Amino acid sequence: MTIGQQETSTPHPADMLTEEFAQDPYPGFARLRDGGTVDRFRLKTFSTAVYAWLVTRHADARRLLADPRLSKDAGRIASVIRAQAVDPDEHVTDNPPSMLFSDPPDHTRLRRIVGGAFTTRRVQSLTPVIERFTDAALDRIVAGETVDFVTDVALPVPMAVIGSLLGIPEEAFDDFRRWSAELGSVGSSLSDKQQVIADAYGYVRDLIAVKRTAPADDLISALIAADDEGGRLATDELLSTVFLMMNAGYETTAAMLSSAVLLLHRQPELRAELAADPGRVPAFVEEVLRYESPLNLSTIRFTEQEVTVGDTVIPAGEIVFISLCAANRDADRFPDPDAVRLDRDGHLAFGHGIHHCLGAPLARLEGRVVLQRLLARHPHWRLAVADDEVAWRHSLQFRAIESLPVRFD
Repeated sequence: MTIGQQETSTPHPADMLTEEFAQDPYPGFARLRDGGTVDRFRLKTFSTAVYAWLVTRHADARRLLADPRLSKDAGRIASVIRAQAVDPDEHVTDNPPSMLFSDPPDHTRLRRIVGGAFTTRRVQSLTPVIERFTDAALDRIVAGETVDFVTDVALPVPMAVIGSLLGIPEEAFDDFRRWSAELGSVGSSLSDKQQVIADAYGYVRDLIAVKRTAPADDLISALIAADDEGGRLATDELLSTVFLMMNAGYETTAAMLSSAVLLLHRQPELRAELAADPGRVPAFVEEVLRYESPLNLSTIRFTEQEVTVGDTVIPAGEIVFISLCAANRDADRFPDPDAVRLDRDGHLAFGHGIHHCLGAPLARLEGRVVLQRLLARHPHWRLAVADDEVAWRHSLQFRAIESLPVRFD
């Protein structure tokens, strides 16, 4: 199995992802880590195939995630992608400005404006909201009947939570799910993705206009009113921030919840232990995040100056992707990495450095609440398909289960 086409003298259209890799990327990552260096591949993450360096070892990943020589500046990423594109004639669009694609001081300003919504006190105050949405989803489970845990529980609960926090009407949730799936698909054309962005931003723009005239007790209204030392969020920053928070606020949490249920199906003894001792669930959540990191790759970075990784010098102007999945199964950091243990720390599922996931406390809280209430109400379940028939999303960026048919006893 190969996880990509390494650069050779003969150019090859980049399509890193095979179906085999999507279902189990870890043997391929292990071989890359064992090589002891970083490798330059032709990678296709969303639409554009590029030459990029892939980092797989935990120590390297942690260091580079916090290295200021690796930039995420939206204003310059497009030009770097064009320079590193496998097909130099392929059209590349600019990334909109947001926390995800910015460096200090813009990143510092944007994160400070949004960060007030994710303080420990504010997140903990959402516990009753999460419990209410969780109970509503679990109420629909009928013993003896099969449900798709992904679509019936794992997706709707975090989507309802982040939608409620932002102030997005429930009737728009299906649109956001469709937009997110289209943007995350390696099979979608660039024109399709451009249309999705236009549709999504058009919706958010209209919603912001409504909240400007009729503000509510929600995060979008708060962002509209945000004033950071005399400067407000620019319109394009507000649009991209709302869209980013909506999508980032549910997809990865849904992936974590689905992975947790699959792992507990495979380890019924651990499931029984957690049902008997709910206080251990938070430790299990951390291990799920390490074992099946919802994000396979970090978002795109590029070198502003040369960076040395091991014995390899990555020149300036090169694209770098960091595999969080690979780093979190690195035996040099996590002994017996393919085993589930509740005594570990140090995973990189939420990243590291200034771009560490702002919503990490909310994701952890949702994981704890959903799993504790699931184990309390439905402690016994089994897959309605063979274990090896569980399908993972055919994506390089995400590590998420597409469908998880489960029968609760």
